[in-house]
Amino acid sequence: MTSTLAPTTPRAQPYAYRRAELAEPDWHRFPGWRDVTADQWRDVQWQRVHCVKNVKQLRELMGDLLDDRFYADLERDQAERATMSMLVPPQMMNTMVPAGAEAGAAYTEAFYADPVRRYMLPVFSDRRGDWSSHPHATRDSLHEHDMWVAEGLTHRYPTKVLAELLPTCPQYCGHCTRMDLVGNSTPTIEKLKLVGRPQDRHDAILDYLRRTPEVRDVVVSGGDVANMPWARLEAFLTSLLEIDNIRDIRLATKALIGLPQHWLQDDVRAGMERVAMTARKRGVSVAIHTHANHANSVTPIVAEASRAMLEAGVRDVRNQGVLLAGVNADAHSLLDLCFGLLDGAQIMPYYFYMCDMIPFSEHWRVSVREAQRLQHDMMGYLPGFATPRIVCDVPYVGKRWVHQIADYDTERGISYWTKNYRTSIEGSEADDRLYEYYDPIHTLPAEGQQWWAEHGNIAAADLRAAEQAVASRRLAALQLG
Repeated sequence: MTSTLAPTTPRAQPYAYRRAELAEPDWHRFPGWRDVTADQWRDVQWQRVHCVKNVKQLRELMGDLLDDRFYADLERDQAERATMSMLVPPQMMNTMVPAGAEAGAAYTEAFYADPVRRYMLPVFSDRRGDWSSHPHATRDSLHEHDMWVAEGLTHRYPTKVLAELLPTCPQYCGHCTRMDLVGNSTPTIEKLKLVGRPQDRHDAILDYLRRTPEVRDVVVSGGDVANMPWARLEAFLTSLLEIDNIRDIRLATKALIGLPQHWLQDDVRAGMERVAMTARKRGVSVAIHTHANHANSVTPIVAEASRAMLEAGVRDVRNQGVLLAGVNADAHSLLDLCFGLLDGAQIMPYYFYMCDMIPFSEHWRVSVREAQRLQHDMMGYLPGFATPRIVCDVPYVGKRWVHQIADYDTERGISYWTKNYRTSIEGSEADDRLYEYYDPIHTLPAEGQQWWAEHGNIAAADLRAAEQAVASRRLAALQLG
């Protein structure tokens, strides 16, 4: 039988996959690094010493590339809005405007528009002038400190804990969710300080885990474990591996992206091999979780560091990015990053978190509806095992896939979520209530923006009580339905 269907012309896909070879941008394009050798660039100590920590150092690096207006913009942000102090390793600086541009106005515009710059070197004009902070923004937006069972040890999930071993990183991202603890104080934020001696804190963490057999999974973080002397980190991991109930260990390090030179050091590679060998003998999985937000930051030396860790015996290297407007909040950017991680660096795309409700973060945040659309638009291109979930870290609830929403007031931008477990600070009512999360106000319809304009500045306790009353009514309606 002859087909009656007319031949059709293949339609272009919404996203066109092309395998891109990784490339290390030429750092010599920066006037301050014109004489830096390849050996210096690979040296972790050189990288740490030459981090950009202030406007003066940025000027020395950039020479005549940037106009003065950018520096004024940056200085104002550091004085009035920044929740993180400046700390940008050369490796991260080198991924900004990787193709270069003419000095002056053209370069300044390219630098303003650069996706890595937007979260590593935020400026005042990036921030919103109407709602720079959401009325519900808080320093510890996930209430991790409320759930400390020992200093630095958050027990939020029934079988998992977060161990914050130290309060520093080799790089400071502007959107850091732990901005109340990590890094130096800024004019805007006086940082929390860990008060115990490091060894005493680590011993208390290990003691709690020995006494709590329901915990099987430990995220070892901070800060960043790359800032911990390797001998001390290995000693902690060795002790952790001796606890019978611990089955999974995840090392959290942005440095695999921002300072890969650290993970290429001989002592670190040898030490990781020892840890991985012990873990295999005891049936424990050790993985590395890193943090890349844009494909430009995935370079050959990042791939080399990832490969070194896999060869040392870690089970997997996974990426936990953050969904950030102006950086990656479109399907093409997210897919480019995922394929760059997979094809170029053998890093597994794992999560994209919605940016948390910390102060002065509204210009980065997107609505739950937009996150759902982005999850939809990413499906079907990546292998199923490597398709990252976009998750909302709901206060008091934890990570929830953006399609797990229970109810949604799209006019006021309030989403409602449920949970199936209790934390140490909640009673039985935790199973029978709705928890709220809030969209950025500027993404709401006019009616919603007007409601927040009228109610957003009332006393927080009154606002919270009114919203919980609405949540209770919604929960009752859902249960009846």
